[in-house]
Amino acid sequence: MIVSINPERSEWSDLVKRPELEQQDLQSLVNGVFEDIKKAGDSAVKEYTAKFDKAQLEGLATTREEVEAAAGLISNELKDAIELAANNIEVFHKAQMPSNVEIETASGVKCWQEPRPIQKVGIYIPGGTAPLFSTVLMLAIPAKIAGCEEIVLCTPPSSDGSVNPAILFAAQYAGVKKIFKAGGIQAIGALTFGTESIPSVDKIFGPGNQYVTAAKQRAAQLGVAIDMPAGPSELLVMADQSAKAEFVVSDLLSQAEHGVDSQVICVVKSEDQIAEIQKELEKQISVLPRKEIAEKAISNSKIICIGDDQSCVDFINDYAPEHYILCVENEDFYLNGLKNAGSVFIGNYTPESAGDYASGTNHTLPTNGYARSYSGVNLDAYFKKITFQKISAEGIQNIGPAIEHMAEAELLQAHKNAVTVRLDYLNK
Repeated sequence: MIVSINPERSEWSDLVKRPELEQQDLQSLVNGVFEDIKKAGDSAVKEYTAKFDKAQLEGLATTREEVEAAAGLISNELKDAIELAANNIEVFHKAQMPSNVEIETASGVKCWQEPRPIQKVGIYIPGGTAPLFSTVLMLAIPAKIAGCEEIVLCTPPSSDGSVNPAILFAAQYAGVKKIFKAGGIQAIGALTFGTESIPSVDKIFGPGNQYVTAAKQRAAQLGVAIDMPAGPSELLVMADQSAKAEFVVSDLLSQAEHGVDSQVICVVKSEDQIAEIQKELEKQISVLPRKEIAEKAISNSKIICIGDDQSCVDFINDYAPEHYILCVENEDFYLNGLKNAGSVFIGNYTPESAGDYASGTNHTLPTNGYARSYSGVNLDAYFKKITFQKISAEGIQNIGPAIEHMAEAELLQAHKNAVTVRLDYLNK
């Protein structure tokens, strides 16, 4: 990890930068794939699946037999774990159910707001080096609670054309009936335009790499809503002398193993902590099955020593981490000063992986500094909130003159007339 000791604030802008892949013009690639899918539908999705995922597919939809067989291909312990996690996710998200708001803003002027579920949602489940079946629960369960009419799941197949059985089991458990073998840019393109097999949707949910993130942003330009720009995973640990080095390192590596473009940051209060953390890092990374991936991510990651609490808080808010682990004695100071983070994990016994799997909070979170302006996925994300108003004769007489003056001042005569004709009618 790159070490920085008491950096000047002028250096922070470089320290909070995320790693970027060296690649061809990403947007040009996305646009090309989207155009092909718009023109050729299923056949284009299959061609790109063969190119990118090395899978030759006859059909894009998973069969009933594949879904039903999935339960027999995973252990009972994993099925029990999925059910426990699903229950906690359901409990936490049900508690977020929005309510109607109704008020009379002036005598005779009644306004109210009602949540209505988004009708068609698409959920993208990364496969690749790590099949994220937990993301199925995180995205499908809130959609079911909200009452979305159609849930369409896309996930990349293995080279043999199969879908990881844990993904299929989680989807079945969460009530998802439309599951398709499509990943990356082509999956997002299919959800945007619709193909012969894959329905178009109103909003796309789910994390992914830079390709998926760029594709989601293109979908948003084409009129399909997205949850957030959720790209490569990241984590920041704030640790003082009360933190356990082995716990800190285990959390850093839990995110570093996601992908080579992941980034982890460790902010410490004392230089004495650095050597201990580096030693523990070498010990733990050496035995990881995904050692090569973690090592590449760690090479883009940093240990930063900042001596005073307020500067630590300011740096954390500048970085705006997706995952924020707080292991300090004076945690209230840090929590009260927090402005930007996707999800927060407090204390030595709260690993980030608890939120990834089974505590109940959602793990689809804003990355790349978007925590400054985006929330993680929550139940609100599956609703539109529609406003209503009903104005009586008394009400239009109360607020009508104000509307007339304002419309006239904006040179919008027809707006004024819409009120004037009503007031004239009432005054006759």
